[in-house]
Amino acid sequence: MSRHMLSEYESYDLLRQYGIPVPEYSIVPSAAEAGEAAEKMGFPVVMKISSPEIIHKSDAGGVIVGVGSTAAAREAFDRIVANAQAYNPNAEIRGVIVEQQAEPGLELIIGGKTDPAFGKVLTFGMGGTLVELMKDVTLRILPIDEAEIRRMVREINGYPIITGYRGMKPRDEETLVAAIAAVHRFFTENTHVVEFDINPLRLYESGACIVDARIFVDDEAEERTAQERPFVPLEYFSPRSIAVVGASSDPKKMGYAVMHNLLHFPGQLYPVNNKRSDVQGLKAYPSVAAIPNPVDMAVITVPANHVPAVIEECGQKGVAIAVIITAGFKEMGETGRALEERIVEIAKRYGTRIVGPNCLGLIIPPKGIDTTYVHESPKAGNIAFISQSGAIINTVVDWSIVHDIGFSAVVSVGNQADLNFIDYLRFVERDPKTKGIILYIEELQDGKTFMKVVSEVSKSKPVVAIKSGSSAKGQAAAASHTGSLSGSYDVYMEAFRESGVIPVHTLTGAFQVAEMLASPKGYPRGKRAVVVTNAGGFSVLSSDYAERYGIEIIDLPPELLEELNEFLPDFWNKGNPLDLLGDAGEKRFEKVFDALIRHQDCWDLAFVIGFPNLVMQSDQLANQIVRFAGKTENMIVGALLGGDSMERGRDILKENGIPSFEELDFTFRVMGRILWQRFR
Repeated sequence: MSRHMLSEYESYDLLRQYGIPVPEYSIVPSAAEAGEAAEKMGFPVVMKISSPEIIHKSDAGGVIVGVGSTAAAREAFDRIVANAQAYNPNAEIRGVIVEQQAEPGLELIIGGKTDPAFGKVLTFGMGGTLVELMKDVTLRILPIDEAEIRRMVREINGYPIITGYRGMKPRDEETLVAAIAAVHRFFTENTHVVEFDINPLRLYESGACIVDARIFVDDEAEERTAQERPFVPLEYFSPRSIAVVGASSDPKKMGYAVMHNLLHFPGQLYPVNNKRSDVQGLKAYPSVAAIPNPVDMAVITVPANHVPAVIEECGQKGVAIAVIITAGFKEMGETGRALEERIVEIAKRYGTRIVGPNCLGLIIPPKGIDTTYVHESPKAGNIAFISQSGAIINTVVDWSIVHDIGFSAVVSVGNQADLNFIDYLRFVERDPKTKGIILYIEELQDGKTFMKVVSEVSKSKPVVAIKSGSSAKGQAAAASHTGSLSGSYDVYMEAFRESGVIPVHTLTGAFQVAEMLASPKGYPRGKRAVVVTNAGGFSVLSSDYAERYGIEIIDLPPELLEELNEFLPDFWNKGNPLDLLGDAGEKRFEKVFDALIRHQDCWDLAFVIGFPNLVMQSDQLANQIVRFAGKTENMIVGALLGGDSMERGRDILKENGIPSFEELDFTFRVMGRILWQRFR
């Protein structure tokens, strides 16, 4: 087996080469030699079992600390070996490690793992035996520089202990940074090291010392680097002609639904069916080859075993892109995998690109293209949705119709046998109709390339992502502390942060964030916020939600307070959130907005919260918000709370490109997520 754990003394030897502080140690095969080694080293010492099968030594009774004499060292040797044999009778006992007992200190963990999508990841945080319980850790995808290491150190909750908390003396932060930098070099330079724990590293007022280390190596491990992929020409997604292979007039068949959804395609549409002369009112052809005119795109719905022959025909015909709806490929096992590899090989020979297989297909509403079997085609808009789940696309499209949301493109990636997330990101990046991008991700194959590309895309167009798999249920038990602390979902979240992707947890949230950031004002320029409302209860809740989601509710500057006091009732709350009271009408809101415009340098975004009342209708408030937004470059966010009586106001805000929400907690949660990504 290529993956194995180094012994502790092998780990110490390797770490010492990088200047990482390790204790003096010796490995001994007998009780007598344990006594001699301990006496030579100087008491007290720590003694530990050395066995590749016993990873968590303490759990096996394989660690004894505070050994203070030669006789105690001999006795400890026998006890450790007996405990280990009782814990695992089949374990190979290589001996017992005798090492200097480190002085008590602040216990920290430095760990690393190789993520299957993103490569090497470094973890740092509070360590010791309670590390999994505390979970006070942070992580980074490598490589990183010293400045990023310092940010890691300072962002854990336990950082105040390092600086000196409540009378404690500060710890040696510079030595800690140097140790993490040395560990970073060790991990990046040793490609065969795939996972490790240094836990604990004890940090002192001066210096540091490792107390335990475990390193896993894999001789077959390869370094993951970003790959360059050539751009797929934009015209591939703007076909002038489409052939539907497997088109049908039988409403029970997939080929019927796909053909039906393409009937509004403005270009040439060719049904391919070798048993019928016409399909859904159009002349049918027995094969792609029989079509007398050029074919730019083919949509394939025939059974999997017929697909290779169809791809061969498409290649000979010069079809640029084939959308394979059909399932039955690598998702079905080795036979299906071989079939998928065959169609890719055929397509590559002719230069034909493949969407799927095993996908819902493509929808490009501005072009009148819908190769899917969704119940109803969505309207055109400026949001691109790229998803690893066809069922979620079906649901989202259905939901979008009710909520009047449009798309520039909808892509079901399927098995990604050829075209993948990277290609579709590059497509929507160059697509002039796309102003915002939403991703639904289950698993990425090439995280490094994804990070490189999406970090470029997110500079010009906001990218929002939903990542499934946040729960721990069903995950295999981790071999190391690091493995349990930095799970795959956490690594994805860090990858999103580094790449400028905004993570969200709900589909509704994804669309509201994407629409907000695709609006003319885009991202807020900072997190200093003011809240304007005519409801005291919502004023208090706004403060609670802002604090919960990391939004800074500013103290109003004295000059602004003085100006507001001139026209607001004497008993207004004189603070932020600004509670204009329940009798506030259009004029009062207008005057407050004008005052905020005159002092707009002190805030970055304004939340305007309204509720149903007889003093002011929702459209009146919305029109004032529109006027307010038109006079400032700062972001204005509306939250018109309530039922149908507020709908007219919401419509006005939407028509004018102003972000609007219907629920207060959600308003602050969405903005908090955006600000977390932008200003972390």
